[in-house]
This record gives sequence, C-alpha cells and structure tokens, in this order.
Amino acid sequence: MKARNKVQTATAGLAVVLALAGCGGTAASTPAPEGSKASNTADISENVQTDQAATALLPQSIKDKGELTVAMDLHYPPTTFLADDNTTPIGLNPDIARLVAKKLGLKLKFENTAFDTIIPGIDAGRYDFTATTMSPTAERLKVLDMVDYFSDGVSVAVAAGNPQNISNDDMCGKNIAVTKGSNAQLVHLPNVSDWTCTSKGKPAINAVVLPNVQDALTQLASKRVDGVFYDTTALAWADKQQPNTFKVLTPQVDTRSVDTVSIGLKKGSALTPALQKAVQDVLDSPEYKQSLANWGLTNGGITEAKLN
Repeated sequence: MKARNKVQTATAGLAVVLALAGCGGTAASTPAPEGSKASNTADISENVQTDQAATALLPQSIKDKGELTVAMDLHYPPTTFLADDNTTPIGLNPDIARLVAKKLGLKLKFENTAFDTIIPGIDAGRYDFTATTMSPTAERLKVLDMVDYFSDGVSVAVAAGNPQNISNDDMCGKNIAVTKGSNAQLVHLPNVSDWTCTSKGKPAINAVVLPNVQDALTQLASKRVDGVFYDTTALAWADKQQPNTFKVLTPQVDTRSVDTVSIGLKKGSALTPALQKAVQDVLDSPEYKQSLANWGLTNGGITEAKLN
C-alpha cells in the first residue's frame, strides 16, 4: 500500500460521503452506533491476550522478525479506511488485522496499496497477508491461502430517486462503475450483463472501471455514470453518511457466487496454520462482535475461520 493519505473529492457536497464512503461478496448493513465516527482511532486489540497455541504454530522466521505486514487499500469504508487524521487505519479490516497480530504476539505494520496490486505484492513477499474484503474466488485460490472472517454481498447504487428506473435486472446499456481488480469488475458485472442483457438480445452493461469507490460515487453524483456496482456494506455506509444523495437498490444483486470474504496469504505459506488459528480465536472473541457493531456490520458476522 502506497501512502495515499488524502481523500480527493470532486464536489464539496460529497465530502462527508467520500471521506467515509471492500470487494467481496450477503450481509445487509446495520446502522453504526453513535460512537463509530471516522475519528475513532481506538485500538480494539489493546487488552487482548496472546494465544499460546496460535503462537506455537508460527514459523521461526516470523518469530524472529516479530512483525507482520498487512496490505490494505484504505479507501473502502466502513471496512477499510483512514481516520480523520489521514494516518490511522480504521474499520473492520484494520480491527481484524490488529486482533490477529495480537493473538500471535506480533507487531503489525500496515501497507496502503491499490487493491489490484495486493496479490502480486503477497506473491513477491512484500506483504505477509491481506485483510481487505477479498472473496476466495477460484482464480485467487490458485495463488493464495484464504481464511474466512466475514460475509458480504454486492448491490447497485443509483442517483437519489432513481430517475432512470434502473433495476438489478435492467442495467442493459447503462454506464455502471466498478472498481479496478474487484470481483464486480472481473466476475459479477460480466455475468449479470450476460444473464440479463446479451443473452436476451439487449445491449451489454458498460463497465466503467475506476480506481476506488470514492471516484465511483463522485462520478455518480456528477452524472458521469448511471450507477455503482459495489459491496453492499460500503454503499449502505455511504448512503447513511449523506442521505438523499444515492439510492441503494434492493435486494442485493444475485451473482450466484461466493459471499464470504477472507484473509489472504501466499499459497502454501508456513504462516497459514498459525494465522487460521488466530482468526478462529478472533471470531470467537467479544472484540470481533464489538468491531462488527462499531461499523454497522453485525449481520456479516461468521463463526468459522474456514481455510478455503
């Protein structure tokens, strides 16, 4: 993750959304409690104890280093973003990463990098793992070990009032924004376009590929795209931050694919057993439930840290 610490917005009216506004898979978002602001920099792992059974599984090289490096694209609220100080990573994913490191008795180093560069970085050994709302697709599982920690879904956001009467089943010929390297770009939108449009003789959905969801929402507000196809949790969060700016269509889009999101690390990594044990410990902890509640994601909680 490169140090991209400032959120750029195209219009002042979107400042709140874009400063607060993953990439995986069916949980409806619940309202975040009043204390969950972007200025919340509290470390949820502060009082968590090391799990000796998990640390016993660590490879000696990691024990000697004493630190894990986690890669995240910090532009995806409420799961992964920066606090008001433009420095501190906050959201569900930073919470999970901190809790995992604490369970393993290790320090944690965040690297802020574009979503589509994370897997190459892990493969090259620049990062130990990622927790960035990434689904365990067949393609990713060729190069990554992936451990489940959350459940998500995807939805479409349109302009307030839905003036074009767009629906999940009728986006044919529309300009729909997706984020670069996401499942929406690579799998979901092409499938939906085929199922609902081209197979019925209608024009395909035009995917407008953008760097992150902030850019997508900005272009939606300025009417440069007709909709945004993205994680339900992030779109619901953006809608709550600035009501009457967007409309998130319901129900979620049926993509006929996996809806879990997972921590990823290099395929066959010696770190995998220890990390899976630590993630399971996190899922069993009160801190996991607290983090979900803090970010309005309670419905996305799971109980098994399955190794895909």
